[in-house]
Amino acid sequence: MNALPTLRSCLALTFLFCGATFSWAAFKPGEIWPDDKGVHINAHGGGVLYDDGAYYWFGEHKTEGSGGNVAHVGVHVYASKNLYDWQDKGIALAVSKDPASDITDGCILERPKVLRCPKTGKYVMFFHLELKDKGYDMARTGIAVADAITGPYRFLRSVRPNAKHWPLNVKPEQITPEAIAAAKRGLPISNGPSEKGKSVDVFVANYDEGQMSRDMTLFQDDDGRAYHIFASEHNSTVQIAELTDDYLDYTGRYARALEKTWTEGLAVCKRQGVYYMIGSGCTGWAPNTARAFKATNIFGPWTPLGNPCLGVNPQNKLGPE
Repeated sequence: MNALPTLRSCLALTFLFCGATFSWAAFKPGEIWPDDKGVHINAHGGGVLYDDGAYYWFGEHKTEGSGGNVAHVGVHVYASKNLYDWQDKGIALAVSKDPASDITDGCILERPKVLRCPKTGKYVMFFHLELKDKGYDMARTGIAVADAITGPYRFLRSVRPNAKHWPLNVKPEQITPEAIAAAKRGLPISNGPSEKGKSVDVFVANYDEGQMSRDMTLFQDDDGRAYHIFASEHNSTVQIAELTDDYLDYTGRYARALEKTWTEGLAVCKRQGVYYMIGSGCTGWAPNTARAFKATNIFGPWTPLGNPCLGVNPQNKLGPE
């Protein structure tokens, strides 16, 4: 893992826009944040990879208005040396004009994340994918690869992870013939907290077709192993899935974590041998309390740490709750 440079609040960003010079000494949430071309940075649901002395920010390119709820452009990428000043590096992964493609114009493509594979030297992108005109019913993972960090990325396929594999921490009583039949009878359930959802083992019902994958992140451990971590089981439970050495597939080793807590919007890091995970409650676009967890093994068990947030937002006066 590369050590990240220390940020200093006095570091100023200066760039030219319409003949005028602008300079910042700090980040300013809520204000327009232009790139080196004076255009508002367009990289939603993003992930940042530090590689060879620079940061690369990948995110969803949104179009204006309600049409931006689906993908019409693809994944945008920007580069920076200091996290203030971002250079537009173009579209890393473009949606397809082929109506038969899983990433055709009008699909839902969210939360792109990229890692460099140490075995192959290639850059691998994972993202949450919903097929065109299917709403949020498909819950798939898209996988793409590139020789250069800024792309262009070549879309390989979309999958439901770990079909015909049971999680490492499955309980024998969860996969008896009677339990499997009961899980299938229990569907469908909603994608948010519900009493019915608490009683259904969705992962059991999805054994054959593969596990659901929505809000997601990637994590590369200090031994080079990579993991896909995602909200699954109608968002009720997080799944942590090991990737193959080339980062292009799953090994079949995965675990269920934060069971029936409806935690999404995940971020993971590791410090002094301990893994930390921060996530959001599953409340759509409504504000909710953040939650943090820790573990000494990537597959868990994960111990709750409570709400990691402090203070009051000076703009909307909302507190850590």
